[in-house]
Amino acid sequence: MDQKIPPVEDLLWPTLRVLDKRGGSATIQELSEDVASALKLTDEHLNVPHGKGPGSEVDYRAAWARTQLKWIGLVENTSRGVWTITEEGRNVREKEVRDRVRQDRTKRSRTTRPQATTRDHEDVEALSESGWKDAVLTLVRRIPPDAFERLCQRVLRQSGFVKVEVTGRSGDGGIDGAGVLRVNLLSFHVRFQCKRYSGAVGTREIRDFRGAMVGRADKGLFLTTGGFTRDAQREAVRDGAPAIDLIDGTDLCDLLKDHGLGVRTETVEVVKPEAEFFATL
Repeated sequence: MDQKIPPVEDLLWPTLRVLDKRGGSATIQELSEDVASALKLTDEHLNVPHGKGPGSEVDYRAAWARTQLKWIGLVENTSRGVWTITEEGRNVREKEVRDRVRQDRTKRSRTTRPQATTRDHEDVEALSESGWKDAVLTLVRRIPPDAFERLCQRVLRQSGFVKVEVTGRSGDGGIDGAGVLRVNLLSFHVRFQCKRYSGAVGTREIRDFRGAMVGRADKGLFLTTGGFTRDAQREAVRDGAPAIDLIDGTDLCDLLKDHGLGVRTETVEVVKPEAEFFATL
């Protein structure tokens, strides 16, 4: 199956076209969905994990494609994960994109350390993110199940939930706890499930959880150290059924980082001389 997943080069042009059709900008999720649709990728392709997960191989290669497009000036991105196409990106031709990426790759291989450029599917954006996230998820998966439940409880409290309780009762349809989310003057009663998992959560787990929470909460929240299959993602927002919000391993790591829970962010000072200042003396 891995051989049938599109290589990075085949994701370059679809990424540009999707951005153009969406009016010039898109989130990573929007890009992922539209590029997969344009290339007619099946759920079987999309569910292949990258390494031990939680991200998929397709998403990993797509991240590499975005970064290469950024290196040659065809797209830009913000810290909030929104990607935009540049004017140059709107007017470039498909063959030119591939040629410029190859030239840029050759140039970088001559000016950077070999180990940073020899692996075809290593992406600076993806590696910088997945490196520490893989390490965090490895640690989280080693803690006992009840400790993971307490970790999720703390994450929810830090995220604005109140009255967060971990029930952990067996035979409760997978419900591990409950809490109340206050948004301005409104309050939402939430039931949550936290699954310490290395694979992908499937449709059955989502349906079982929904069946257990219906009539007992306004919202459902499913947290996991793994990922969710595409079918599970669609089931979570299926029309006519109560929606369930999904937090996968990548999202969980972001929450831990944002709240400083087991993740420390260090700032590196960069000092740059400004010639203009001295020229005005």
